Amino acid sequence: MLLLYVLAGLAFFWFIAVPVFERFAPPRVVQSYQRLTLPFFRLLAGVAPGFGVVETIGRRTGRLHRVPVGGRLSGDSFWLVAGVGRRANYVRNIEANPRVRVKLYGRWRPGTAYLCQDDDARKRMLRISPINGLFLWVAGGDRLTVRIALDR
Repeated sequence: MLLLYVLAGLAFFWFIAVPVFERFAPPRVVQSYQRLTLPFFRLLAGVAPGFGVVETIGRRTGRLHRVPVGGRLSGDSFWLVAGVGRRANYVRNIEANPRVRVKLYGRWRPGTAYLCQDDDARKRMLRISPINGLFLWVAGGDRLTVRIALDR
């Protein structure tokens, strides 16, 4: 019974408290929080179903950047929804250089990313990754669909 309460508390924290915090907290506070938590998500994202890690090349520095994202593999494409759209740094990096790598199920795969402005990101986010989609729905923001065509 105690385990059930703990799991319910964690679910509330993850699906309600964190997205509401990210929606209403000042941007600098959210960035600090994300810098602390992203390393933990990176560990699971490249292995857990419904999540991946996108590796981009920095548009100014040329350094590699890895970002955990919620998404789905469909055929030879990996689909994801950027929660803050073009304001996300990895989306800006994709605009500058669309060649990326995606870590899925523990394996890195190269590909080319395309920004899909005409796609209905609100519908897609709940279809491709329901857990992450619910998080993005509560957190709000300008959403943008990204399709990564994976190389064979």
